[in-house]
Amino acid sequence: MSTSKNNRAEIVLELSNISKSYQLGDQTLDILKGINLSIYKGEFVAIVGPSGSGKSTLMHIMGILDQQTSGTVTLAGRSVVDISEAEAALLRNQYIGFIFQQFNLLSRTTALENVLLPTVYSGNTESKTAKAIAILRNLGLGERLKNYPNQLSGGQQQRVAIARALINDPAVIFADEPTGNLDSKSGHEVIEILKKLNAEGRTIVIVTHDVELAKVAKRTIKIFDGQIVQDTINHKQKL
Repeated sequence: MSTSKNNRAEIVLELSNISKSYQLGDQTLDILKGINLSIYKGEFVAIVGPSGSGKSTLMHIMGILDQQTSGTVTLAGRSVVDISEAEAALLRNQYIGFIFQQFNLLSRTTALENVLLPTVYSGNTESKTAKAIAILRNLGLGERLKNYPNQLSGGQQQRVAIARALINDPAVIFADEPTGNLDSKSGHEVIEILKKLNAEGRTIVIVTHDVELAKVAKRTIKIFDGQIVQDTINHKQKL
């Protein structure tokens, strides 16, 4: 098993002996089994594996959207074990950006307003408006600021979601099947955006079935039956 780096000072996210299980009647369903994983600043990581392997559950725990059954998660040097939901929400807002397969945009809210949603929690919406506009323009949506999601194509909606993920300068961006609901052209455009963001120094972790997207990642982590079975550096990643 190959690992990327060993300089602990560069670790953004660290998982130690993470397990996740659910109780179904008299049976215990083990989803994750003793995961140990470090994500380093500036990495582009693809988490791959068959359906039911536990990769989405792993991402939810990494993104503090779900609590592990046992083990520890450390984000930006802070343990997130047994924190309250309010504390978890604050950490997500400060350190994490999310991009989802279903876009998760508010239907009655404009593109610009959707991008600004993470700033509402931190109370600095007004100061971030110019930045939100600049991000949308950089993503080719300068003429779509006042459009609602139903007035945008799937690819445009995903670019709005990417802009929303960037608005608070997160330490890490998580993308769950970001090309899953897009046609091939729009999917390629999203891949190019993610490549560019990583080239700018952004740390990106994706869960994907998209072979082309997985090839772009610099590190691939394969999950099978709730365990990491391969962790490799892609020295010949597709450019």
